[in-house]
Amino acid sequence: MARHDWRALRGAAFLMATSAIGPGFLTQTAVFTERLAASFGFVILASIILDLGAQLNIWRIIAVAEKRAQDIANDVLPGLGHTLAGLVALGGLAFNIGNVAGCGLGLNALLGLPVAVGAALSAALAIGLFLVKEAGRAMDRFAQALGLLMIGLVTYVALTSHPPLAEAAVRTIVPARLELLPIVTLVGGTVGGYITFAGGHRLVDAGIRGRDALPQVTRSAVTGILVTSLMRVLLFLAALGVVVHGAPLDAANPPASVFQQAAGALGSRLFGAVMWAAAITSVVGASYTSVSFLRTLARRIEARQRAVTIGFIVASTAIFLAVGRPVQVLILVGALNGLILPLSLGAMLLAAYRPRIVGEYRNPLWLTAFGGAVAAAMAVLGGWTLVLEIGRI
Repeated sequence: MARHDWRALRGAAFLMATSAIGPGFLTQTAVFTERLAASFGFVILASIILDLGAQLNIWRIIAVAEKRAQDIANDVLPGLGHTLAGLVALGGLAFNIGNVAGCGLGLNALLGLPVAVGAALSAALAIGLFLVKEAGRAMDRFAQALGLLMIGLVTYVALTSHPPLAEAAVRTIVPARLELLPIVTLVGGTVGGYITFAGGHRLVDAGIRGRDALPQVTRSAVTGILVTSLMRVLLFLAALGVVVHGAPLDAANPPASVFQQAAGALGSRLFGAVMWAAAITSVVGASYTSVSFLRTLARRIEARQRAVTIGFIVASTAIFLAVGRPVQVLILVGALNGLILPLSLGAMLLAAYRPRIVGEYRNPLWLTAFGGAVAAAMAVLGGWTLVLEIGRI
């Protein structure tokens, strides 16, 4: 395989992984570790299995169809792709407001910059990334570099917190306490909304497609899940070490208190670096993937993809600077995001058995059953969550 293809495969894996590792990712891990202690390891294991069921189906079907997800969905049912694109773009914009906020908070903790200034500077950096001549390659390298930086920093914090590794290993297999909601939250946060398609669409844009590319596409999808899972496990161990030693987490900022309790004053700086890296890569991933859903539905967007992507970042930043983080909108769209996975995954599974879409390709029966179970579970639980959240607003 050409060197360019290997770079694209690694870049797609890290783009998907770093898109998943955002401010919400950090908060969820800290909160659920405090709630479930070592048993949260089982939740992580279950979510990894479900994530693989979703990602392997979606990436492989996108590759053999040689189209983006919205075009495949329109081939399955006219108009379905437009609906999916609208939901993904809406969710991407709403969560990008939170990502921009995370950039500001990260630079505030790291450098002491005002949150608004840090957010604006980070948005400018993200825009600069899309202005370079080979934006795709620059995006790949950016995601890989910051992904590795986050893993390194969180590894240090996990070591300094001295987690009970033996107990964590046992409870990962035999949990003392189990809750369903954390599993749903982790799956939605890792492969929900735009995140599911970040890597698959990147490979289509890089020209890595077709049945012959399936082994490489599969490895790239698995790598993305494993990178995300490694980061989740390291954060879990860091938080577990703090929790088991009796230190309470600050309800206003649980992940920051994990870093502070584990590594003192240095921990605050490390948290700032990790928060910023997680947020800025999510800004890039959300913007790229959201626009990739819209570009084939309108010729003007296709012709001005770079300008629309920059406009997407500018709009997210402007909304944050003008009104802050609109919590109610984020909650509602978060619930909608939980419904995007079963809709998109269901469409991909139907497409896998349409010869006019995938040719002679036949999805393995076990993989189809696996994906169908994930889609059904997320449809029921995502709908239940949406009803509850609408009732609270």
